[in-house]
Amino acid sequence: MPADINWKDKIPEWWEKAVFYQVYPRSYMDSNGDGIGDIKGIIDKLDYLNDGTPNSLGIDAIWFSPFFKSPHYDFGYDISDFCDIDPCYGTLEDFDRLVEEAHRRNIRIMLDLVVNHTSIEHPWFQESRSSRDNPMRDWYIWQDGVGPRRRPPNNWKNNFFGSAWEWDEHTEQYYLHSFLKEQADLNWFNPEVKRAVFDVLRFWFDRGADGFRLDVAHHYCKDKQLRNNPIFFLKDDVPDKMPSYDRLPAMNLFYYFCLPEFQVPKYTKHQPETHRILKEMRQLMDSYPEKTSVGEVISEDPRTTASYYGDNDELHMNFYFDLMFCKWKAGAFKRCVDRWESIIPEGARPAYALSNHDQARAFSRYDQGAHGDWRARLMALLLLTLRGTPFIYYGEEIGMKEAQIPRHRLQDPLGKKWYPFYPGRDGARTPMQWEYRSGAGFTTEEPWLPIGPELDSRNVAKQEKDPHSLLNLYKRLIWLRKDLPALQIGNYRSLEKGVPYNCYLYLRELDEERLLVALNFSYLKKIINLTREDRPCEVLISTDPRRQEKAVGKDFELAPGEGCLLKL
Repeated sequence: MPADINWKDKIPEWWEKAVFYQVYPRSYMDSNGDGIGDIKGIIDKLDYLNDGTPNSLGIDAIWFSPFFKSPHYDFGYDISDFCDIDPCYGTLEDFDRLVEEAHRRNIRIMLDLVVNHTSIEHPWFQESRSSRDNPMRDWYIWQDGVGPRRRPPNNWKNNFFGSAWEWDEHTEQYYLHSFLKEQADLNWFNPEVKRAVFDVLRFWFDRGADGFRLDVAHHYCKDKQLRNNPIFFLKDDVPDKMPSYDRLPAMNLFYYFCLPEFQVPKYTKHQPETHRILKEMRQLMDSYPEKTSVGEVISEDPRTTASYYGDNDELHMNFYFDLMFCKWKAGAFKRCVDRWESIIPEGARPAYALSNHDQARAFSRYDQGAHGDWRARLMALLLLTLRGTPFIYYGEEIGMKEAQIPRHRLQDPLGKKWYPFYPGRDGARTPMQWEYRSGAGFTTEEPWLPIGPELDSRNVAKQEKDPHSLLNLYKRLIWLRKDLPALQIGNYRSLEKGVPYNCYLYLRELDEERLLVALNFSYLKKIINLTREDRPCEVLISTDPRRQEKAVGKDFELAPGEGCLLKL
């Protein structure tokens, strides 16, 4: 975009107005009875996601976690062939049909681009490790050991505990892995690696993919000098501020400090060369019509995360994960959103999610005191009315809970290694709950993970019949959002003056359209003063099924735990 054109002058793209839905393919729908979800099963459920009528969920795009060829040490995030489908999910012909059927329903397809690393079973790595003088040796990061004991080259730690270096007996060198030892890091300083990865993007764009979610994009480049990361408790450059107390302290400290074993990842993340890679990747994406990207960029400083938008020449969207770590307080959510809104470049598009395949399900995080049901309804209204592109995690629309997986059924390598201290991520990846019967309508055989709790009430078939269910609230919100441009592309402004304690109020405005979102996080009724309005306001939707009135006057009463969307 020319420098003299401001972001806010852009014509909105499809992804700026869209509602995304994340599918974890292994757990969505099994079409052949092997207990594992597959592409044909996903195709069978496309009408549930959007059949063009308000009877369906109404989503506009699907982000698929990886279904490429993989040995499944990390269930698809260790890819052994970027340009083929794993047989347990189907074939390339199945993918082509998925694209055709999805596009026929106006559903876009977003794939997961996992190119910080590959599986050690990928042909690239097999060539690279075959000998020190192999032409592909430099496609990965290899180093000699240090000293007579051949210690690892530096103190870098992987994100799953332990050294980031793995000794290869055949060539007597270490290779770098930021995650599992079965996931070897690519060397992005090698131009041949960049060309090969860019060919992968072209392959899927040419087959009909509409965009990519960039897995751990902040990891792509590492320090060329391989300098030691500073130790947190000994470093001189303490951050300007510690992680926000608006977030769950235990989770925050565990994620940022315990996982990398008390290191500051100064030389393993957020290297300036990564931005150059993303700019070139954006140029490739922009050479295709209507393609988009969203980044998984994790930093304790939101300003660092925001830098990955560049000057509208890097990521199209960026996930802001703080909503997943907020305490249940209106002020905590307000500060998180306002902080992000104040930092990102003008006109940039946030991406918000309440859950994903790596985090505990939102329903269970906020289910203290059995308040999860009304809190889930409030979160639905928040997610679908903020300024940004919402991502709904599969099953969130029916209130699926985090499952407690028995030790002998654990699949996640993290859960297997660290149980019971850390149960892993399996609890958020259980099969989609379609019906109240054996296999939950997901499969006719034993599913790869146990079915989640409360299947009798948390299933699609039952909630579709209940007009007041969480599923039908999601449907109404998504279809209402399509009719309100202010919700899709309007401005956001939070309110402070006169807002009752533990309530969060914000405006969405576009031209003459003014909408007010009022969220009551408390257990008490609250009075919202609308004295500045010279005529009654219309309640477009409420999270409380008991609300009858549609027109409200100057003093508007919110029931305990209620959220409302009002037209001013």
